[in-house]
Amino acid sequence: MSRRVMSYAAALAVVTTIFFTWGGLTSLNDVLIPHLKAVFNMNYAQSMLIQSTFFGAYFLMSLPASRVVAKFGYKHSIVIGLIVAAIGAAMFFPAARIPSYPLFLGALFVLASGITVLQVSANPYISLLGDPAGAPSRLNLAQALNSLGTTVFPTFIGPLILSSAVLSAAELKAMSVAEQAAYRAHEAAAVQVPYMVIAGCLVLLAVFVYTMRIPPLTEATESADPAHHSFGEVLGQRHLLFGVIAIFVYVGAEVSIGSFLVNYLSEPQIAGFDHATASKYLGLYWGGAMVGRFVGAVLLRFVDARKLLALAAVVAIALLALTMATRGSVAMWAVLSIGLFNSVMFPTIFTIAIERLGPMTSKASSLLIMAIVGGAVVPLLQGLLSDSIGIQHSFVIPAVCYAFIVWYGLSGSRIREGQGQHASAQASGVMH
Repeated sequence: MSRRVMSYAAALAVVTTIFFTWGGLTSLNDVLIPHLKAVFNMNYAQSMLIQSTFFGAYFLMSLPASRVVAKFGYKHSIVIGLIVAAIGAAMFFPAARIPSYPLFLGALFVLASGITVLQVSANPYISLLGDPAGAPSRLNLAQALNSLGTTVFPTFIGPLILSSAVLSAAELKAMSVAEQAAYRAHEAAAVQVPYMVIAGCLVLLAVFVYTMRIPPLTEATESADPAHHSFGEVLGQRHLLFGVIAIFVYVGAEVSIGSFLVNYLSEPQIAGFDHATASKYLGLYWGGAMVGRFVGAVLLRFVDARKLLALAAVVAIALLALTMATRGSVAMWAVLSIGLFNSVMFPTIFTIAIERLGPMTSKASSLLIMAIVGGAVVPLLQGLLSDSIGIQHSFVIPAVCYAFIVWYGLSGSRIREGQGQHASAQASGVMH
């Protein structure tokens, strides 16, 4: 006799643990950037290859991930994603032992490939797990747990990785080749234990999810689509097409700001912190997103999601203008506060973009997750601009990104007549 399938509420609790985990793993890149920048004596543009590699995996692996979901379903795809991510985390051990920057990037790519499968499967799963009208609120709640991970991981793991003093380029130059090699090996080794522990936890989490009987929701996967719609047809849905662009610029802006925070707060005219201290403040940026998502989960039960999205983006632009125009504590707290208003953007854009798509949802999800490649492109652009005009004024790049999100919330996300034709199929398929 088979065991009873879990209730939607219990399944929501299980899957939100996945959001916590991948949020923490993603935010650790903001710690790796200053650490590996110092270890391998790189400029800002070179160090941003960390984000380009990590988020480039979203672009390259999203379509394969959608095929994984179509073949194995949401639950087993989540398990597969966790195992692949664990392999990537374990690869940090040999990368640090050599040490090798290309191998670090390879490990990050594998880790991000696993997270891509998780994103393609878990985000729509949460959205579909109940009444469609409550989808923005549910995904904001799940993303709040994601933000809890982004707050906890850099706060507690970041100082372990950045614990030792970073030598300047001049100090490194004064050392012999053998001494430089020993220094780099010692610094690189700081990531071995944290990432091996992470790998073990990911495997345990995969086992946990595999043993849980969460609802399959097969009616919203590609296997339930008799028409077998192409990706071109899915992109023909206007609110999805512009949603893909909105996810691209949003993730690009959020990641770019987080990527530069440690170095930005270390600038003498801003806060003058050492890297270890600055990494603790990084937790406030992601912590703001966590608080905002818990608040957003409540607000979205009463406030129009599109209007709230536009308002949050307007405030983010204002805070970026303030941090570029001022110095000291005002500039520091302005940029840290952006995390609070980032909070509702990703889950709101995502749920609006897949609205009324029925069995097209899994394909739409893979396109939206592919757009997370913005986290690879925008930080690199800001890195190039930062090398030429300085970190502070380079924040104009994410400001432009938020301007598009304002437009998407007010206009680009509106569903025109004749689109979202699968509304009734989605509603009948996922409401019980």
